[in-house]
Amino acid sequence: MNDLRAVLWVARKDLLQESRSKAVTVATVFFSAVTLGVLAFAFGENPLLLREGAMGALWVALAFAGVISAAQSWQADLEDGALEALLVWPVPRAAVYLGKLLANWGLMTALGALLLPVAAGLYGAPLGPGLLLLLLVIAAGTLGFALIAVFYAGLTANLRARESLLPVLMFPVVVPILLAAVRASNAIVGSGDLALADAWLRLLVGFDLVYAVVCLALFRFVVEA
Repeated sequence: MNDLRAVLWVARKDLLQESRSKAVTVATVFFSAVTLGVLAFAFGENPLLLREGAMGALWVALAFAGVISAAQSWQADLEDGALEALLVWPVPRAAVYLGKLLANWGLMTALGALLLPVAAGLYGAPLGPGLLLLLLVIAAGTLGFALIAVFYAGLTANLRARESLLPVLMFPVVVPILLAAVRASNAIVGSGDLALADAWLRLLVGFDLVYAVVCLALFRFVVEA
């Protein structure tokens, strides 16, 4: 129970910090909106091409926003000295990781739910009866992305070139998550094949479980390095 309280305390700290500064919220919402707009302009006026590219554009926006969110969560602690206090706190290092993961996952999921109707309207993509399944895909996809983003953001937090190293290190690892999320989303919005979407969602959840086990096992060695 003490470890659970530690997880919730870290998540609450990050969310309160963000609610006061709003640095991540402003940056991610603005960047995501610009990304959706630029990609819609690049696809042109072909309605079929727009509809087929809607979910890909959504996940591109979420991916870049997730990098900003994860990096800022560690950077803020590093700047005010809270990172050292977290690392000497008498709780498992996994509790710190899970707390930051919970906060970042919540922010990414909320952003995904906010951008979904925007992308649907901008790209002319019908959400249809698969809306609930699509929200589950967003939740599972953002969880997998946050697992890797928070892990590598912690790994690079003390490095000088962390801003450039973070995407270079994490994107090759997170590609399976993004591919599964895009295919599941396209199956719902594009073809309306909910059975195919469910199969991709199951694969996505499998990736989440594997990444969760690996990141939790390795995190304490990462922060002690």
